[in-house]
Amino acid sequence: MNNVEPALLRRLELTVLRRVDGLLQGDYQGLLPAPGWEKGDARPYMPGDDVRRIDWTVTARTNEPHVRTTVADHELEVTFLVDMSSSMAFGTGMNEKHEVAAGIVGVLGLVAVRGGNRVGALVAAQDRIHIIPPGAGRDHLYRILTKVVEPTRDGEAVLLRVAITRVGRLAKKRGLIVVVSDFLDDHDWIRALRPVVDRHTVLAVEVVDPRELDIPPVGVLAVVDPETGRRRHVDTNSAKLRARFREAAARQRKEIADSLAAAGAQHLVLRTDKDWIPALVRHMELSRQRARLGARV
Repeated sequence: MNNVEPALLRRLELTVLRRVDGLLQGDYQGLLPAPGWEKGDARPYMPGDDVRRIDWTVTARTNEPHVRTTVADHELEVTFLVDMSSSMAFGTGMNEKHEVAAGIVGVLGLVAVRGGNRVGALVAAQDRIHIIPPGAGRDHLYRILTKVVEPTRDGEAVLLRVAITRVGRLAKKRGLIVVVSDFLDDHDWIRALRPVVDRHTVLAVEVVDPRELDIPPVGVLAVVDPETGRRRHVDTNSAKLRARFREAAARQRKEIADSLAAAGAQHLVLRTDKDWIPALVRHMELSRQRARLGARV
């Protein structure tokens, strides 16, 4: 780790990572999915098999239901895709969205390297993509975090669909991909996500600020779209305007949730105005329990 660290990285070390170090003294070593369940051979379906393991290609070819067995690998590879576009540099709660994103990488990355697993990252900044190939150890995790906490620069935003396509190529070994974003990119990122989900376990962490869901009546505000720079003035004292805003925000979030569900990704929503660490821990515990049940053939 560099001698001169960004202030956010120092704060992350003092708060989030030390707190997770304490959690890891308990039963939190198993938060991540079981290491590397590679696809094995197909065999005929038997009563009691998990229907989610049906291999439809073999089933169609043989006209008989087949399930795909799994072969355990001994190492899990975790790859982070971190959206650091301008819309992530926003927050009215306890944290800004990009601070929550850095914390998520710190928590899951620390759990991964503690278990001897490799971590890599693709950081989609406002003006470029930074790629950190998979590596092991805490020093490598700090290298990733240093990139994640770099300030957002001006420039044309990297499209989320482009970043998702690139992270699919970066993660050559089947494993866990964690996409951390507000998913406010209107371009067709869901089409890029589907082939990644086909090969990897994908956790989509949606970071939300309360002011993106509702606006208080505080008079006339100058509102700027962080992605486009477009500015307009709105009268927040208008009850009708606030109702339309809430409806549009709810509709947008539902579209995001529906898209992620259709792609087959796990979906977790974390807010900037709440303690997000317990919510992340609960989600990962439940995910691992479901994975264990699904692995029983």
